Amino acid sequence: MTVTSESRTELDRTRFFIDGEWVAPRGTETHVALEAATETPLGVASLGTDADIDAAVRAARRALDEGPWGRTTAAERAAVMRRFADALAARADGTAMLVSRENGMPIGLSNAFNGAAPAGLLHLYADVIETLPLEDVRPSPSGSTVVRREPVGVVGAITPWNYPQVLAMMKIAPALAAGCTVVLKPAPETALDGYVLGDAAAEAGLPPGVLNIVLAGREAGAALVSHPLVDKIAFTGSTAAGRLIGAECGRLIRRCTLELGGKSAAIVLDDADLATFVAGLGDASFQNNGQTCTVQSRILAPRSRYEEVVEAVAQFARGMTVGDPLDPAVTCGPMASKAQLDRVLGYIDLGRGSSARLVAGGGRPADLSRGWFVEPTVFADVDNSERIAQEEIFGPVITVTPYDGDDEAVRLANDSEYGLGGSVWTSDEERGLAVARRVRTGTIGVNYYLQDLGAPFGGVKSSGIGRELGPEALDNYLEFKSIYASADQLGR
Repeated sequence: MTVTSESRTELDRTRFFIDGEWVAPRGTETHVALEAATETPLGVASLGTDADIDAAVRAARRALDEGPWGRTTAAERAAVMRRFADALAARADGTAMLVSRENGMPIGLSNAFNGAAPAGLLHLYADVIETLPLEDVRPSPSGSTVVRREPVGVVGAITPWNYPQVLAMMKIAPALAAGCTVVLKPAPETALDGYVLGDAAAEAGLPPGVLNIVLAGREAGAALVSHPLVDKIAFTGSTAAGRLIGAECGRLIRRCTLELGGKSAAIVLDDADLATFVAGLGDASFQNNGQTCTVQSRILAPRSRYEEVVEAVAQFARGMTVGDPLDPAVTCGPMASKAQLDRVLGYIDLGRGSSARLVAGGGRPADLSRGWFVEPTVFADVDNSERIAQEEIFGPVITVTPYDGDDEAVRLANDSEYGLGGSVWTSDEERGLAVARRVRTGTIGVNYYLQDLGAPFGGVKSSGIGRELGPEALDNYLEFKSIYASADQLGR
């Protein structure tokens, strides 16, 4: 979209946060951010070049090797992180509203994940690093060995548009706690909110270069991945992009964490309480308008109760309130972009052209002429080999597939290249846990699905490598060094 005087607003972000300052871009390319619900301009943001990425990485390197950050204690880092958290908390309401305008996320969900969660994660990792022994002395055949935890170095963090604030902080918070420095590259689809992190970091007194933020597209993102002064890449996004990043990190012998796509299954067992199942559908299968990597978009229903389950899901979808994401009553906002809308509608057309049965939705809402809205859509009688059952759609499109017996349900759940989320619905929790243990996935819930920020999160198979969240996430940002010493070190 061409930048005009009419497209410029008070939300414009035409500078990058590098080395503790707001600096002019090296290039001239810009991106006009459009409001998902109205398609009108929100603001104009500069897009970074390889030179901007290089400046940010070099600032991060200096802060680590020459600046004070590389010499801080855990307690000093924790104090800075808590100030950072307070600065973000003071901005939480405005940040949540901005993200909802950018990507269509319902405001209640945005308040939780883009407003409250980033500050909460900073507090969590500040607490963890203060209680984690950074050195451990062990007896050895020659005396002792000091096992030391040290920061991995400069981290390149690349984040998507669907949960921009919390996904950024899932990387920033443990990296800062470990003593690393960070270059964050947010997605252009949510071009404006990432710089709130820079404002808060400056207010909190993060030393220059500890956190740098450059909005950029794929080419500059590739420059970040391959930059010789970067020690680790932390990426959340598509599996296709993750494969390219993983290949480059492998070529460079560079550490990476990849949180990628999903096509998760909700297994409804034959003894499930449908009221409980329906009450959990919003979080499990329709969260954030379906623009969530963990949504259980494949529902597996026992043949003995199949039509009952199909009708329950269809009724839920028909009952969702589609509209302005800033309205607290709305349960399904728009897609984040025109491209995403077209993608979702394309998959709906695929479903219509298959042997599946459309039981809810199937197009754009008739009463919403502006904005990237799509009806919550449900297809029944879907063969698990169909593209709509195998490929990640990233929208409010659900498939329902019948099965006979728990063994077939587990087989169908595992018949996917992905393994990120999942759920089991049953009146017998022990039976549900037994089924959950057989599903090859990184996370799974029994009678609900709600992410626990204090527990490790990540996927298997094509859903990624490594884990974020929980105390375990710190290991992504630490290196272990063994120092061979004398027995005098024992007991100190």
